[in-house]
Amino acid sequence: MAKPSTTTSGDRSQAAKVRELRKISDLLDNAVRVPGTSYSVGIDPLLGLIPGGGDFLGGLISVYIVFSGAMMGLPRETLIRMAYNIVFDYLVGIVPVLGDLFDVAWKANSKNMDIMEAHLESPKNSKSASRWFVFLLLGGLILFVIILAALGVLVISLLVQILQFITSG
Repeated sequence: MAKPSTTTSGDRSQAAKVRELRKISDLLDNAVRVPGTSYSVGIDPLLGLIPGGGDFLGGLISVYIVFSGAMMGLPRETLIRMAYNIVFDYLVGIVPVLGDLFDVAWKANSKNMDIMEAHLESPKNSKSASRWFVFLLLGGLILFVIILAALGVLVISLLVQILQFITSG
């Protein structure tokens, strides 16, 4: 007689969600292996080369990973660590070229998945973050991403105007 499974359907769906998030993270941070090395590069630095919109899209995907962690019941401290990785990555990422090179090395999404998986593999006796905390954290992250993307577009438009002025005068 077969033993009944001790895995619940909730555990299986959470494991499937973690696998899905890891695939997204790997696409952003580790999609292509650099030939002759053990190092991988994802599409996130490439997205960063698209003025304004690329960083915005990458930022929203990063926020989605944190949101998913919150929906899985991660505690406040874990969500704050994940948010810190996004903020740090995004702040350095706004510096042209240097930010994109930093993005290749920092890999915030992979770091966040490592944090999430470590917590889910050996959950400490911790309480899930409250709905209000999650709402404020995610709202703040989205607002942060929007403001920095808007600043990026503003800076680029100012640079274009300056170049037009220089070349026309």
